[in-house]
Amino acid sequence: MHFYRISGLSVGSEIALPGLIAADDTPPDVVVRECPVPVTLDNATSLGPTWQISGDKFLLRIPNVARFLLSAGREIDFEPEANADRGDVPIFILGTVFGILLHQREQIVLHASTVQVNGKAVLFCGASGAGKSTLAAALAQRGYPLVTDDFCTLAIPATGAPTVYPDGRQLKLWAQAIERLKLADRRGDRVRSQLEKFYVEPAEAHVEPLPLGAVYNLREARPPLKAGIEKPNIVDAALILRRNAYRPLLVRRMDQKAAYFHAATAVGNFAGIYHLTRALDFAQMPKVIAWLEQHWVELGLTEKAA
Repeated sequence: MHFYRISGLSVGSEIALPGLIAADDTPPDVVVRECPVPVTLDNATSLGPTWQISGDKFLLRIPNVARFLLSAGREIDFEPEANADRGDVPIFILGTVFGILLHQREQIVLHASTVQVNGKAVLFCGASGAGKSTLAAALAQRGYPLVTDDFCTLAIPATGAPTVYPDGRQLKLWAQAIERLKLADRRGDRVRSQLEKFYVEPAEAHVEPLPLGAVYNLREARPPLKAGIEKPNIVDAALILRRNAYRPLLVRRMDQKAAYFHAATAVGNFAGIYHLTRALDFAQMPKVIAWLEQHWVELGLTEKAA
């Protein structure tokens, strides 16, 4: 059995999960195992082209990879499909499958990468390809420890600031980003055999829960959008959080819309949600980091350098 810690949960897995940082063999909150998985669920109450929900069970099929059965937010069973590349199974467990499991546990899960800034978590949200991991990697190079990559789990207490749980994984970066950020010495295996994307060991990774400091929604600077940092209105801020939920369709199908609106209010009250609009150009990265560091001074997250 392999042991990891993901989003504050202890995970025991029958198979190795590449890209995760190994943890102690504490009693697992979540167990991953290979075993027969049904093709359909009895009495399904909600379904889509590749998934079904029945009670506390969620059945997911990734074509040409595997079927996955998630039970009560505690168990992940999988059965590879015939002729599947078994090396792809862990990729989906650590992405889509674990994101769904966190939804089963009624967690707030965002598609975001996160770094630590003076004891607080700063999140970068955005669609695939928005540059979340690349920006987090560049900030980690500058001394801001990595907290999460790909998805981020928020705990929303009755009072006080939301808390971010580290996801216990390495960065996943494209070859070009690794080259431009001079991270070749930390490059690991390919994420998938057909992709020029690799695991990258962060310079430093934070492992304890952190209070939330700020959330940035990444956008590309193209007309009419202008480069810089701006604060959206309250309604748009709530929509940003909803739209950046991990698998947002499931937020509605799993009856969690109200929880995400509540989370948006808590984030707005205790941290703040902002647009970060910039050119998708590595040459502009130092300028973007300078904007962020100045903004963190304005927010009181850091002090102005002497």
